[in-house]
Order: sequence, then structure tokens, then C-alpha cells
Amino acid sequence: MKAQTTGRVLAAASLILTASNALAASESGHPGTSKSGMAYEGAPISTDPNVAKDLIAGDPPMTKAEFNQAKQIFFERCAGCHGVLRKGATGKPLTPDITRKRGTEYLKVFINYGSPAGMPNWGSSGELTEAQVDMMARFLQHEPPQPPEYGMAEMKASWKLLVPPDQRPKKQENQLNLSNLFSVTLRDAGQIALIDGDSKKIVAVIPTGYAVHISRLSASGRYLFVIGRDAKLNMIDLWMKKPQTVAELKTGMEARSVETSKYKGWEDKYAIAGTYWPPQYVIMDGETLEPLKIVSTRGMTVDTQEYHPEPRVAAIVASHEHPEFIVNVKETGKILLVDYEDLDNLKVTSINAARFLHDGGWDSTQRYFLTAANKSNKIAVVDSKEGDLEALIDVGRIPHPGRGANFVHPKYGPVWATSHLGDQSIALIGTDPEKHAQYAWKMVESIDGQGGGSLFIKTHPKSKHLYVDTALNPDPKISQSVSVFDTDNLKAGFKVLPIADWAQLGEGPKRVVQPEYNRAGDEVWFSVWNGKDETSAIVVVDDKTLKPKQVIKDKRLVTPTGKFNVYNTMHDVY
Repeated sequence: MKAQTTGRVLAAASLILTASNALAASESGHPGTSKSGMAYEGAPISTDPNVAKDLIAGDPPMTKAEFNQAKQIFFERCAGCHGVLRKGATGKPLTPDITRKRGTEYLKVFINYGSPAGMPNWGSSGELTEAQVDMMARFLQHEPPQPPEYGMAEMKASWKLLVPPDQRPKKQENQLNLSNLFSVTLRDAGQIALIDGDSKKIVAVIPTGYAVHISRLSASGRYLFVIGRDAKLNMIDLWMKKPQTVAELKTGMEARSVETSKYKGWEDKYAIAGTYWPPQYVIMDGETLEPLKIVSTRGMTVDTQEYHPEPRVAAIVASHEHPEFIVNVKETGKILLVDYEDLDNLKVTSINAARFLHDGGWDSTQRYFLTAANKSNKIAVVDSKEGDLEALIDVGRIPHPGRGANFVHPKYGPVWATSHLGDQSIALIGTDPEKHAQYAWKMVESIDGQGGGSLFIKTHPKSKHLYVDTALNPDPKISQSVSVFDTDNLKAGFKVLPIADWAQLGEGPKRVVQPEYNRAGDEVWFSVWNGKDETSAIVVVDDKTLKPKQVIKDKRLVTPTGKFNVYNTMHDVY
């Protein structure tokens, strides 16, 4: 069946060959390639990836409509952990050689109920219907469709300079307290909401890409950069009377990261975005988003030294020590120091760390970058001043820190903390090689939270509390609440805050995700992430009393997830 279908596609294609292509084919036997061209370049690839994705053949059976719907669900819900080619990273590999052995019924159970290691319970939470769970179980047993490549021509075609720099305000034209403004991801709506941290009112809702992953601020604090999982990048001018997008760019098919240059003298000159597909990063003009330089990350892994076709770009941070971007390459386990002084003669230092690099952040001095190699169960530490690997530290199962949390431990001095997707532990790592050298770059303590499935951990220099979410835990009581520790008395254990109960939303999965402080450090905001067609909310907690201070409800708050306070994000406060 597959051979017959492929034959029909190729036969149809031959009908539209030009005369020159027909002549070339008669010379070489390959349409579109001359005999001399084939001798020089070799035979061309015979299939278009866009054709292969529409051929539904083999078992288990799927219609084209089912296959296309399943592709979209996989992109939106699954590719971030399992990879576009389903080779695995944070999540397990889901290639057909594995999934066909498991079978449809096994896969349905796993998709339906999830696991304590961080696999969401897509079915039992109500996010996928019974029919969709069955469809996804069948889809995973077929070969993964490979998206097309995406280069400079495609980027330039997508680039929109909506308001040129010379037509933008010369000073702030609104009355917003920008330092306490929050950028809130409205995941399934393909929007962000700008919420005034003082009044708790939505001041703007701005169309973006699908499921914005992060918001980042320019060094000046004027421009907000947001990037969706669909790799659409928006540059928003916060000085305008009503903040709006002034430039946009589609950087690929799927993405997670964006950052701007912050080194003294280079502030806001460049922006960088990293993509999951194709595996590459692009450096852009920091005022217009014009793409300037694309660099592929395909290459060999640090451990087995084997070629990997999909080494995705995860976290990116801007160095404060050198004119460099620090770029995590997930599947190869390499951390790149990208020197942006001369784009034509780009210098990149490659640091071997461990596979499956994901997210991370700075220590309190902003010299050392601590980042999770999640499926390797390690934290890598890079000295951005010296440009080398300082340490590789064993922690719990699947660390997932967000940007982590910095605080001063009564015994160990300054520490940085991460929670975990795969277990209930919180790892504390010493970060002071000057005054606490005996504890530096070691896991000095591991404490237990309320469960696995954590995505974010957060504290603030003016707070004595450490908050840990458990949004992907399959137990609703755990996923709908957070644990909070007293950093002066960690041995006392944690208190549980019933955030979703305080929101009073009614039905739905109501996952509680991502604590984020206001600028003053006396409030903590939590998203109560409900279904797309259900009511969501943001719960604001008083950091002193650990009591609810306000619940923000608005019909425009569709699936809120990440929240980014302008001042804290701009200054790397966490």
C-alpha cells in the first residue's frame, strides 16, 4: 500500500516537470538533476517532507484527518518533552520501535493517567477526550513526520517591522509603573496579558505566538520580548501609550528561548532566539528583529560522541562578564559561549556538560550560570568570567528549576536551589567559593517537598520563603497546591497553600504553576491554569502572612501560565 501510494505521488509530480527538468531526468535518471550535476553533488533526496507527512499507511490505522489532528496535539502538548522526532529528552523516547512493542492499550493508559515523574495526566484531567487519547496512542506508533528546514529566506519573509525605531516614542507615554508590570502568558489563546502589579488590572492583551514560553526584557527595560512554542517572536514597546508589538519574526517551527545583549556598551544591540526545530539559533538586530546570523546546533553528543539530528536550543542567558550569550544545547549536552562582537567572524566556545540541558539561571553574583541537565540528573555550573565548566553536580531525578532560587542558608551561606520533575526533592547547591569554599559547587542539602512534577521554584532577596509548585503531579491535591518553606528553618518542613481552592473556579484540572514575586518582594503571584473552555485565575498571596491577598479573574485570562515581573526579569532577581 505504501509503495503504491508513493508511486502515485511521484507520478503526479512528474506531470509538472519543466522541459529542462525532463531533459535533465533523461540524462541522469533523477528529475531536476543533470548528469554533470549528479556527478558533482550526488543524487537528490527523492521525497519532500511535506509529502511524507500526509501518507497514512500501516498499523494501527489512522485517517488523514486523525493524523493531522494528532500532529497538532503532539506539537502543542508533547514535543517540548519528547522532541519533534520523538527521540526523547525530558520525556521518554517515543519512536515506533518502542511504541509498537508497547501497543495501543498500554499507551492509552500512560497518556490518560500520566506518571509521578512529570508526565501529565492528559486524559483523566479532562484536557484530552477519550477519543483523542486513543488517537494519540495510535499516532505514536507511526513514523514521526519531520518538519521542513527553516533558513534565512524563510525568516526574512516572516519579518515584520511594524513601527520603525525612529517612529517610536522618545519617552514613556503611559502612566504605568513599568517596574511592577507583569507579562502573563495566556497559553492556549496565543496572547500575553500585561497586568499592572499595583492595581491588579489588565492593561493590555497582545496577540503573540501560540503558548508563549518566556518573556524577557531588554537591558533598558523598555522592550518586552516574548516567544511562542510556534517560534513566533514579538517585540513589544512598553513606552507606547498603549504597549504594542513593534516588530515580529518567525524563527522556525518550534522554539523556547529569547534573550538580549546586556554586557556594558552592548546593551540592547542584539537579540538572540533559539529554536527546537530546526535545531539552531538566530542573532537579530536588537531594535528591529532583523535576522542577521543563523547557526545550526546539529552535531555530536558529549558522552557517546554520536551524531544527533535534533539538538534543540533550550535556555539562553546574557553574560554580564563578556559580550556573550550562553546557549544550552539540549540533546548534545553542550553549553555554548557565543561571542557577538563580530558576527562575520563568530567565535563560539563549546563547553562539554551533560546531555539534556534545559533551564537554569544565575547565582546571586550573576557570575555563575547553573543549569539543569535534566534526564542526566545533574546541574552544570559555568563560570561566565573564566569561560569554563566549574562543576557538574549530581542532584535528584529530572531537575527542573526554571531559573532557580537564591537565598542565604544559615549554615552553608549562599545557595541556589532546584526542584524536580521526577521526585519530591529540592536540591540546595553552595554557590560561594570565596567565603564558603568547603560547600561551593556541592549539593549541600536535599529536602523533601510534597511531590514530584515540579516546574518552578522561587524566592526573593527580601523574602524568607521558598515556594515550590507541583503542577505536573498526577494527584489533583498536589498539582492544585504549592509547598512553602521558611529559609531560616528548613528542617521545620513545608506548609501547603491550597491555591486552587482559594481561586474558587469550579470544574477543571486547575494546575497551579509558577510562583512570581512582585518588585517589592512582598507578594507572590500564582497561575491557576485551567482548561481552555473553563475559568482560570491568578491568585496573589501575601508573602508575610501566607494568606490570599487577591484573586484576579477576567474572561480574558485564558489558560494563564508563566508570569514575568518586569523589574525582576530585567535584573535576574530570583
